[in-house]
Amino acid sequence: MNGVALYLRYVGASVRAQMQYPRSFLVLNTAQFFGSAIEILGVAALFGVFGRIRGWSLGEVAVFYGVINAAFALADAPTRGFEVFGPEFVRTGAFDRVLLRPRTTALQVLGYELRLRFGRLLQAGIVFAVGASAVRLSFTPAQVLLLAWTLAGGVALFSGILVLQATLSFWTVDALEVANILTYGGVQAGQYPLNVYAAWFRDLLTYVIPIGCVAYFPVVALLGASDPLGAPGWLLPLTPAFGFLFLALALSVWRLGVAKYGSTGS
Repeated sequence: MNGVALYLRYVGASVRAQMQYPRSFLVLNTAQFFGSAIEILGVAALFGVFGRIRGWSLGEVAVFYGVINAAFALADAPTRGFEVFGPEFVRTGAFDRVLLRPRTTALQVLGYELRLRFGRLLQAGIVFAVGASAVRLSFTPAQVLLLAWTLAGGVALFSGILVLQATLSFWTVDALEVANILTYGGVQAGQYPLNVYAAWFRDLLTYVIPIGCVAYFPVVALLGASDPLGAPGWLLPLTPAFGFLFLALALSVWRLGVAKYGSTGS
């Protein structure tokens, strides 16, 4: 069985297990929908006071919000294994069994669980649709491709962050909650245009953890606006590629962690 077929088997088993409890599925997704909806209410309240922030309207920020939250929701669903890697695999010694199987470790951890959590994704989609309507965004084929490319880059970036979080567990054994600064904190930061932040923070979100490359520059291009920070127009649609580069680097670090792994026992 090749890797893709094996992963689809993992996905099928995970979906069947979760669908054994349909009421729990509905309750969890409903709670996630309304829980994440509180965030956009805070954003709307902020614009209700100031009107526009650094030249951006509420509709435009709603587009930023929808894109970054949708990307995170899509990345969060299949990467549960990396998120709980420390307590579930390293601390218990279960990773020893993973090493014995004739498949890559990353594939097996990725297949740990596919979480059926559509609440955040649905909420992000609604906010994006409202924002796109407010700014009268016309979805030409080129814009649809740019949106898909942007989401793909965001999924790659957040997946890479979670892979790095899991890799740290090889040395710390347990998961590090500080990694949430990069995941949930990155989502919060990516909800707003970069030019509302201080210069040092913009540099952090561009050159270290490239949130801006998957959530700001391509969305500026999607909106048909010019970048207040001065980035050339031809560069804006290309920046989601840095999300894939970040994921590739994270997987390289992961392989280093696997090579240095010493069993903790069970």
